[in-house]
Amino acid sequence: MNTWLRNLFLPNASSIKAEGVDDLFMFILWLNILFFLLIAVVTIGFCIQYKRRSANQKTAHIEHSTSLELTWTILPLILCMIVFFWGFNTYMQAAVAPDGAMEIQVTAKKWIWTFGYPDGSVAIGKLWVPVNKPVRVIMHSEDVLHAFFVPAFRVKADVLPNRYTETWFQATAVGDYVIPCTEYCGKGHSEMKAIVRVVSQQDYEKFLEEGDPEEKGMPPEKLGANLYVNLGCSTCHSIDGSKGQGPSWKGIYSAQHKMVDGKQFNVDENYIRTSILQPQAMVVEGYQGIMPSYQGQIRERQLVALIAYIKSLK
Repeated sequence: MNTWLRNLFLPNASSIKAEGVDDLFMFILWLNILFFLLIAVVTIGFCIQYKRRSANQKTAHIEHSTSLELTWTILPLILCMIVFFWGFNTYMQAAVAPDGAMEIQVTAKKWIWTFGYPDGSVAIGKLWVPVNKPVRVIMHSEDVLHAFFVPAFRVKADVLPNRYTETWFQATAVGDYVIPCTEYCGKGHSEMKAIVRVVSQQDYEKFLEEGDPEEKGMPPEKLGANLYVNLGCSTCHSIDGSKGQGPSWKGIYSAQHKMVDGKQFNVDENYIRTSILQPQAMVVEGYQGIMPSYQGQIRERQLVALIAYIKSLK
């Protein structure tokens, strides 16, 4: 029964911290179920016992009961203290990473997640971690308030501009787990998602050396289409010609664009590359220079793939 309720309310637990969080959740849930049934039964019993049976019947005189008042004061106080100290202990375990934890830098910005690894490599939209190893994530935002949340790990922490926050986890099962942003951060909030990819230690080291293996055998146009979503390009640039916060990618290749400084450029490979790596150098007239730079965050193959995808959008 307890397992069935866990699966009903919570995703499968996939970190060492999840069990403690789930136990507290189930304790509070059963406590609420118990008191709901108790109050419901007592209320129905009172309705039956003290129902007015005649027009002249008067309510019996109610006398003070010290024992009853002490019971409904002390018992909830004890239960609240149990929940408080249990919750505080669970919070402290979740807040302090163990010694030797691997550190990963997490950067949030509208509307993508960027992950920096100990060897200096960077990944966007996908956090690779080894299974059964503690991982400490140190986070900051480049614009507004965001929140890092991995439901399967029972991990959640706000990501703030101008300061660092942190949390940690240790995944116990290989697989992919969703990271949604859980603080409203603007138009693209609902699309600001990444995944935690939990792999073996060997596969993790291979990723650091060679990059994402899924990208290797993928045709450039298909890889570009995936990056369009994973890098958050879709939040500002449409592919159907509709206007967004940035120019639509449909038919943009070979077109001529006028910049805010009055200069005109033909959209070619060099223009697209510069727009991705140095977006403030080429701001199209009618748009604001809000696009972040991807300099040092994407590999050359990814740049080529994005250019190929844009060229394919006739």
